[in-house]
Amino acid sequence: MKVLAIDTSTYTLGVALLDGEQLIGEYITDLKKNHSLRAMPAIDALLKECEVQPSELDKIVVAKGPGSYTGVRIGVTIAKTLAWSLQIPLSGVSSLATVAASARYFPAYISPIFDARRGRVYTGLYRFENGELITVKEDQNLLLEDWCKELKELDHSVLFTGKDVLLHKETIIEVLGEKAIIGEASVHSPRPSDLGRLGLTAPAEDLHSFVPNYIRLAEAEAKWIEAQQGVEGRHG
Repeated sequence: MKVLAIDTSTYTLGVALLDGEQLIGEYITDLKKNHSLRAMPAIDALLKECEVQPSELDKIVVAKGPGSYTGVRIGVTIAKTLAWSLQIPLSGVSSLATVAASARYFPAYISPIFDARRGRVYTGLYRFENGELITVKEDQNLLLEDWCKELKELDHSVLFTGKDVLLHKETIIEVLGEKAIIGEASVHSPRPSDLGRLGLTAPAEDLHSFVPNYIRLAEAEAKWIEAQQGVEGRHG
């Protein structure tokens, strides 16, 4: 099964082509540039380099969020368009799970972190069991301090992964102490090949109803809804 994996949910732009578990080719950049201008050329270049025609693809896998509101939307839109035009299944995988997958040899809990500003983070809790990534706590958006207090009750240490971990290292260590393990650079960046492998057995999405998992509305949208509710309240 030839799988094309696409991740634009953070600054990392990742595209991978796999044949089952076997990686054929992978493209990764970590630049503060617009993914909308670069993602399709990256996909096209990878397929050409690997001498694979789009018609040979059997499945599309996309990082569905959370992450950058615009970035997630770009990846999901591209993935849905490709899956629809090629008439092949599409699977969405948590962007946080993709980061957690890079720490497959860690024996205890893994907490990937994306910064959500004002002391909040996007995170979840994962661990590997018999080589399979298991979700222990679902992805969520909450205050990092509250998350660390929750993790303190666990019976094992916790590995923190993701490039935003360094922004919150002080709080993590302050609350968790020796239970906290700050990951090395090698486990901070998502690999599209990991995304593709996670998506191999993931269920197919309904193309018409599939949407990104933002977890929390974009700030502008949340404020607009709040304002609309205020208007309705005054006129109700």
